[in-house]
Amino acid sequence: MGPEHEGLESMRITGVMISYYFICRTKLWLFAHNITLEREHENVRIGKEVHEVSYKREKKEVELPGMKMDFIRKGDVLEIHEVKKSRKMMAADRYQVIYYLSELRKRGVEAKAVINYPMIRETLHMNPTEDDFRRIEEIKREIKDIVSGPFPAPERKRICPKCAYYEFCFGGIE
Repeated sequence: MGPEHEGLESMRITGVMISYYFICRTKLWLFAHNITLEREHENVRIGKEVHEVSYKREKKEVELPGMKMDFIRKGDVLEIHEVKKSRKMMAADRYQVIYYLSELRKRGVEAKAVINYPMIRETLHMNPTEDDFRRIEEIKREIKDIVSGPFPAPERKRICPKCAYYEFCFGGIE
C-alpha cells in the first residue's frame, strides 16, 4: 500500500459503515470522516423511537469495538438482534448483522442473528454462509479504499430526500 493508505490497516470498520456501504458510498465517506448529520434528523429519530418502544424488556445496545447491537438474548447460543423500521435496506441490514457475527466469531463467540422489523411485524433469522463471511472481508477492504479515496460524488437515489445528508449532497434542490 502506498502513502494514501497509511493508517488504513488500523482503521476500525463498524457495523454502521458496513450498512452505509450498501446504502450510499458518499454517506459512508462522510461518516468515516466524522461528518455526521444524523443526530437530529427525523428519520433517525423515528428509528430510535421504534427501537426504544419495541422489545422494552431487552437490554438495549450492547457495544463491543466496532459493534453496537440493539440487544442480545442468551440461550444455548448467543442471539444478537438488530431492530429496523422497514425492509427497504435489507441488504444493508443483512450484511451489518453478518459483520457482527463475523467479528464475534473472530473472538471465539459463536452466535445467531435476527433482524426484527416490528413496524411490519416481521422477523428475519439469519443463516449466513461461509461465502457471506468471505464477502464481509471483501467489503471491509472496499470500505477502506472508499474512505481513503477522494470525496465520492453523490449519486441521486430514491432514498436521498429522506437522508440526513441530503442537503449536504444536493443543497436541498431536487
